[in-house]
Amino acid sequence: MPWVITSLCRDCVDQACVEVCPVDCIYEYTGEDAATFPNQLYIDPEECIDCGVCEPECPWEAIFEDERVPAVFQDDIALNANIMETKDDFAVPDVTEHDKPTPEAVQANKEKWGFNE
Repeated sequence: MPWVITSLCRDCVDQACVEVCPVDCIYEYTGEDAATFPNQLYIDPEECIDCGVCEPECPWEAIFEDERVPAVFQDDIALNANIMETKDDFAVPDVTEHDKPTPEAVQANKEKWGFNE
């Protein structure tokens, strides 16, 4: 899996990454099982072409190359891959404009998930 969206996206869901993805491989969950698939975006590993244009667009700094996913987010690799099993419950979201987070909000979100760079 070339790129992974981590828990840093959870409940933030900026969608700037969706707007720049050339192959529409970034999805939102539309099903009923929010315990399995929380409110965040997901990258389909089989559709991702490893271009990397999504990563710098994410204001929450939630996207990593699979080999560089921090230890605290290792479970997110499998979580992104799991969308292939229930693909009918996912859709490429319509992009809506979001306010960009402040640097303080980004740092607070990282601390919430125990991510200390």
